[in-house]
Amino acid sequence: MCCSIPGVDIVPLGSWQNAPKDAIILGLKDLPLAHTPIVHQHVFFAHAYKHQIGAEQLLQRFHKGGGCILDIEFMTDEKGCRSVAVFSPVAGATGMALGVAAWCYQHLGRAMPGIKPFESEKEMVEEVMPLLKEVSNKKGVSEIYPTVLVMGALGRCGHGALDIARKLGIPESNQIKWDLEETKGGGPFPQILKYDIFVNCILLSKKIPPFLTREMLDTDERNLSLVVDVSCDVNNPDNPLPFYDSATTPQNPVRAVDLSKSSKTLEILSIDFLPSLLPRESSIRFADKMTPYLKRLTKDDPDPVWIRTKKVFEQKVQELCS
Repeated sequence: MCCSIPGVDIVPLGSWQNAPKDAIILGLKDLPLAHTPIVHQHVFFAHAYKHQIGAEQLLQRFHKGGGCILDIEFMTDEKGCRSVAVFSPVAGATGMALGVAAWCYQHLGRAMPGIKPFESEKEMVEEVMPLLKEVSNKKGVSEIYPTVLVMGALGRCGHGALDIARKLGIPESNQIKWDLEETKGGGPFPQILKYDIFVNCILLSKKIPPFLTREMLDTDERNLSLVVDVSCDVNNPDNPLPFYDSATTPQNPVRAVDLSKSSKTLEILSIDFLPSLLPRESSIRFADKMTPYLKRLTKDDPDPVWIRTKKVFEQKVQELCS
């Protein structure tokens, strides 16, 4: 049941399709698959500019209907930096916490249960800490922590992941931080196999060599038992983790990677809406950043951010039609 919000009319699900043509549709995630032309301006994360599955079809719908995508991911300032990049740190934080929890369940010999949204980051950390203690008790040591390699460690997402690693008590010596300098030679990177958990936090902007391949993972000569794909570019043909082809869910957060030779466990955790598992923090951060821009989404005097965002859409449509 929706609560009443002063100045906001709650409308039935999907009724945006019948809204006046000049209405601006504000959302977050993907639109339902369809072929009908779209006539409105939509402010959301379209996931349609990097050749993702279904991207061409979505762009064609907007082009045919005369509508427009104002993609939140491509809202940038005059220097090209993202204006509303609030979800990345939350995604990194959540991915790290769930990854450490999944590693604990591996060592406890139990399947990882489904996940419900956390009330706060503090609650999330407090749910993982006892699992680490349970693992150390089982192994008869005072404490034990995984070694974690974070790819994209210098970005917002990587910072979020490393912040949670510290809050979980993972020693700095167990936190391996990679970014552009460490990866400039190009993958694959067999060094990743030395660590317990690999957390992918990169912003994929172009085709790059894979970080890992199924062939190199299919061995018992590895410590790696869990891959946390926070970036989750699984629908992108340039996905640098090509050994899996579908995301996981909060109900089933991890899935075994199919390997023919190795007897060692390897699981993937790849939930493509991680910030929704910390809904309060995500909503507050997003509202604080997004509201000023929404107030300047006008026909007469739009914020320059919107002008740049619309130009990206027009460029992508032009590429589609050329």
